[in-house]
Amino acid sequence: MIKLGNLLKAGVLLTLFSFLFVSCTEQSVVPQKEDGISNEIKANFEALGFDISDIEMVPAGDPIKGEITGSEYLLEGDIRISESLMEEMLASPIKHKGAVGEQYRTNNLVTGLPRTIEVIGYTGGSFALSSRMRTALQWAVNNYNALNTGLTFTLTFGTNYQPRDIVVYRVSGGGGGSAGFPSGGNPYKFVAIQSGTDQFGTNVVEHVITHEIGHCLGLRHTDYFNRSLSCGSGGNEGSAGVGAVYIPGTPSGFDANSVMLACFSSNEDGEFGPFDRVALEFLY
Repeated sequence: MIKLGNLLKAGVLLTLFSFLFVSCTEQSVVPQKEDGISNEIKANFEALGFDISDIEMVPAGDPIKGEITGSEYLLEGDIRISESLMEEMLASPIKHKGAVGEQYRTNNLVTGLPRTIEVIGYTGGSFALSSRMRTALQWAVNNYNALNTGLTFTLTFGTNYQPRDIVVYRVSGGGGGSAGFPSGGNPYKFVAIQSGTDQFGTNVVEHVITHEIGHCLGLRHTDYFNRSLSCGSGGNEGSAGVGAVYIPGTPSGFDANSVMLACFSSNEDGEFGPFDRVALEFLY
């Protein structure tokens, strides 16, 4: 865990731990073994361009209800991918080689444009967003609506999350968040924001939420090719391959202003960098 004194040097990992459902005990979490994830699965994720050095298996299901329906993989600290989504990505004919510094997307995007994306900030019980998180979520949605895309975002607050496209809710943790990639043409549904993110101020919370929604729409980490650029340590998240597709019009060098960097610092302004806008407007 990165300590507060090191934030400005190394940034804060966008997720420090995967979340656990409140109704779970340690015994209900998928057990971890040295050989718990097959070499074939690891090889598939490597072929998709992911760093497998910190891969782990985590519960999948409805975190608000505490329903566990299976398991999925947590990669690169904040990206949740099911085995079926992995297979969907492997089946794509699109490939990219030569990771450098461009903006990246997965082959899984939101379809059916123009389209309205309904976002809800959850307000019930221990999963309720704090006041600061609610403000930051509103700012993040405003940022997405300011883009010239075929996506329109609506925002409500409450507990009726089932019909919504994206649910943003709070979990315990030191700071950061987690989400996943689109599947079946729909955005990833659940965005978990760790409670400790509040300590860094509204702009930083806005940054984290904007970043995680970016994953829900199919964006990968901008510094996919060298995590140490934003995290202070770490390397390439994968050699290249399906699932790390260059977005035309974005730079060929390190983009220090991107909201999609793997790690964040305590002085983020929460706004898109210029090439984040280029990337999203190109895709949508």
